[in-house]
Amino acid sequence: MLVGTLMSKTFAELLDASAQSVRGAIRANLYDGHTAGLGGPRLQANLAILPEQYALDFLRFCQRNPKPCPLVGVSDTGNPIMETLGNDIDIRTDVPAYYVYEHGTLTHTQTDLTDIWRDDFVSFALGCSFTFEHALLDAGFSLWHIENNTTVPMFETSIPTIPAGPFSGPMVVSMRAIPNDRIHEVIEISKMFPLAHGAPVHIGDPAAIGINTTDQPDWGDAAPVPDGTTAVFWACGVTPQAAIRTAKPPISITHKPGHMLITDIPDDAETPIFQTHHHPTGDNT
Repeated sequence: MLVGTLMSKTFAELLDASAQSVRGAIRANLYDGHTAGLGGPRLQANLAILPEQYALDFLRFCQRNPKPCPLVGVSDTGNPIMETLGNDIDIRTDVPAYYVYEHGTLTHTQTDLTDIWRDDFVSFALGCSFTFEHALLDAGFSLWHIENNTTVPMFETSIPTIPAGPFSGPMVVSMRAIPNDRIHEVIEISKMFPLAHGAPVHIGDPAAIGINTTDQPDWGDAAPVPDGTTAVFWACGVTPQAAIRTAKPPISITHKPGHMLITDIPDDAETPIFQTHHHPTGDNT
């Protein structure tokens, strides 16, 4: 098919596609939307790309804050191929949208990093709560942001992280409204996914963790908390974006919140290491 005849893909068209097929659409610039519910039962990952001189301190930051920053992959310096996360994952092209920061300030969004890639970049992949949503859907939970094709709401909190070098700041959380009589169930399901933040960090009153209102998220889209449900908050891999604002590296790159890297790692994996000989060539379903 000629490039000129390629058509953009919609969220609905990609819902049943494999992880590799979704990444292929993203790489071809046919899809730049959120990834909640896409890619099947595969680990989704947040992203942080930093110059090598900041990499060790950021690695320490993730190690000291494993709940919001569950590290699942680290690239070699200058290598954009995330070899431990799947077949042919190019971190420059396989995320739907990227945030570019200069000295800690968000300057613009890109859908391809090829033109600004540097030989000193180190890429970090951090597990994402989108990963366990497949298990919640299978258990019959209703997830408003998926049903309404929006991005899950995310909030800065008053919960501090443990600093490392220049990196510090508040924990960021994502919120989902859960039926009151199923909260214990959602805790039990999500805690089985330690690479995707595990169990919630807070249940109930948002003000208790420094969130004044759930109607105005810091990232993502507002979602209702209907009668009979409770706001449940999970640690979120957008936490490094708050830390980057403090560290102020000359340049840094993250995913646009809600727009994740979909890996080939099964969502229930106990280790993030991907072994290519375990998967046949072609789409993994």
